[in-house]
Amino acid sequence: MIAVVQRVKESSVSIEGEIKSAIGQGLMILLGIEEADGPDDIEWLSRKIANMRIFDDEEGVMNKSLLDIEGEALVISQFTLHASTKKGNRPSYIKAAKPDIAIPLYEGFKQQLANDLSKDVGSGEFGADMKVSLINDGPVTIIIDTKDKK
Repeated sequence: MIAVVQRVKESSVSIEGEIKSAIGQGLMILLGIEEADGPDDIEWLSRKIANMRIFDDEEGVMNKSLLDIEGEALVISQFTLHASTKKGNRPSYIKAAKPDIAIPLYEGFKQQLANDLSKDVGSGEFGADMKVSLINDGPVTIIIDTKDKK
């Protein structure tokens, strides 16, 4: 799994002109899933994101986690994170998991993150044409690949 994690002041996702989910201060997470991903990736990534110290403390040092600030999370499926650009000018998405594998893992990640945060997590809709809006705070943007956990 690959996650692009952005610290935000606010973020929302709209589908066909209607807001599906919106959050205040917290993290907007773009999540890419590949065929080789599984439950271990879900647990590791969720805990990593929930506990990552990227929010400012009282001295302005990034020393607090999403849990510490009781922030919110918005998770958006993003198969294009697995784009291969090695050949030509048209990216290949061959590594991205097909819906029969990706949807259960996406739903599982959202549920695990909700459990780890002890609160609901906002989300888009898998496979939908979504419009994502955000105010990146910092900006702080971090890329996490579960293949790098070992």
